[in-house]
Order: sequence, then C-alpha cells, then structure tokens
Amino acid sequence: MEGEYASRPEPIPARAMTHGGKFHADDVFSTALLRLLRPDIRVRRGFRVPEGFDGLVYDIGGGRFDHHQKGAPVRENGTPYAAFGLLWRVYGVCAMERGLPPDRFPGAAEEEAARFDEKFIQPLDRDDNTGCGHALADVVGSFNPAWDGEELPDRCFEEAVAFAGVILQKRLEVVYASRRAKALVEEALARAEDGVVVLERFAPWKGVLIPSGALFAVYPSQRGGWSAQGVPMENGNGALKCPFPEAWAGRTEQELPGLSGVADLTFCHNNRFLVSARTKEGAVAACRAAQKEQAGSGKGDGAGAENPEAEKAAEG
Repeated sequence: MEGEYASRPEPIPARAMTHGGKFHADDVFSTALLRLLRPDIRVRRGFRVPEGFDGLVYDIGGGRFDHHQKGAPVRENGTPYAAFGLLWRVYGVCAMERGLPPDRFPGAAEEEAARFDEKFIQPLDRDDNTGCGHALADVVGSFNPAWDGEELPDRCFEEAVAFAGVILQKRLEVVYASRRAKALVEEALARAEDGVVVLERFAPWKGVLIPSGALFAVYPSQRGGWSAQGVPMENGNGALKCPFPEAWAGRTEQELPGLSGVADLTFCHNNRFLVSARTKEGAVAACRAAQKEQAGSGKGDGAGAENPEAEKAAEG
C-alpha cells in the first residue's frame, strides 16, 4: 500500500484547474472525486495554468497531480498513475472514511482505499496512459461534443462529471455496504451454535462464512418466513459443507413436514442448498436435521447437487 494512504492529507482548496479541450475518464473522475469530497469546489478548465494560481491543479501543469511529464509516478506493480490515481492516492482514505468512520471500522478505510485503487482506478489509469481500452472510459469519452457539433465542451464536461459522480458514489456505497455486512456477519458468527449462523436481517454472508467453520446461514426471507442456506466449501463452487437431505429435494409443502420432522418447513430447493420455513426456529431445526442426516450417512462434507447460478439467485 502506498504511503500516502496512511497519511492525513491537506484540505482540498476551494479552487481547482484541469485541462481544457477534449476530456477523458481521467480528468472527469478526478473532478467527480474532488466534488464528492468538497461539493463547493470551483473547477476551471484551460490550456495553461495561470501564473500564481493558488488552487489544486490536476492532469495539467506537470505538478503533483499530473502524469504527462518525464518521470511521472508509477505504482509498485508497474501500473502508471494518471491524475485520478494520483488524487486517490492522497484523498482516497478520506473518501472511504465517509462511509467507514475509523471509530466503527478501524483500519477499514485504508484497506478499502487500496483495494478500490486496484480494482476500479488502476484500469482507468492504465487506459489513459496506454490507450489499452476500457468500456467505462469509452462511455465517458462519448460525452465529448461530436467533431462537427456545436455543443460547448465545458457544458459537456459538466454532464460527464455528473455521470461519473453517480458511478463513483454508487461504487463507494457498495464498499461501505460490504464492510457493514462483514461486521454484522462476524458478530453473528461469534454467536453461532454448532455451525448454524443466525442473521436477524439478511446480509451478504459468503465472504465471512465460507472460510469459517459455519455450515448454515439462517436469515429472514424476502418472501416472508425464514430461509436457511448451506455454506459452500469454497468460493465459486456449489459443493456444500452440509447439504440438506436428498429426500427433501423438490418436495411439496405438504410432504416436507412428514419427511423432515420439521412442522413448518415449506420448501427445499431441488439442489439442496436452500430451505424455507415459517419460523426462525423451523429454519434452524432444518439445519440440525441436515447435520444429523449427514452424520448418519457418513458421506462427509461436499455431498449434494451443485448449481452455483441458482444459489446466487436465491441469496440475492
């Protein structure tokens, strides 16, 4: 992780400047980031930085947040910085702390800032520096005026920045939500009994539970009642640590109570990774019955049909 992520940067000034003319994802997302962190910032575009300009200058002028000059910064992995990455290197933690305050998520902002750079920013920086191609960069580029159009470039730039701002905010919200889910699931895992993790509200759980000793996740269903899912043995693999019994698979609501011994069991997916019950207690009881069945059969972990796509749809 770059050293700048761990430092507290100087405040963003009220004025900033970037280059004029044709714009790209680099300067557009840089502007969106600055406005996210300081909504009242005034950004001007031009082809030369005025002498004595006292604002933040990026993607032009050869300074700290430019990358066109000889000796421009390159990441340790060899990916060259563009202006977006250079700004993120300094202000990324601030962006992450908006949704991951340090008092609630110690160290999370630094970790997620580095991960966001790797997953989201580096591909855009690479495209800006090499022209390798990137779908989002192409979309942002399409906001430029047509070669024979009469639209004002600065107005088109503002439209592109508004578009990029929505994307950036949504991507950050995904990160914030993922960390909130991790905290909630970890708390539930700490309370788990015999491999059954009960979530009082649904949250994405696989990232925490797959590498743990958990066998089942129980949570309220969007359709009413409660659901239980078997925890996969590993990411991207539908094999379960403990599938629900084969005799339950695809059977009707009328048949399941007698087959399972769980009075309010209403559904078992044909691929045996998901069941539904009218109550939390029923969903937990179904998990206990599945564990007992597996222990009695001697089949061990990983039994059961696999359908990762169906499992993904059910969890969503």
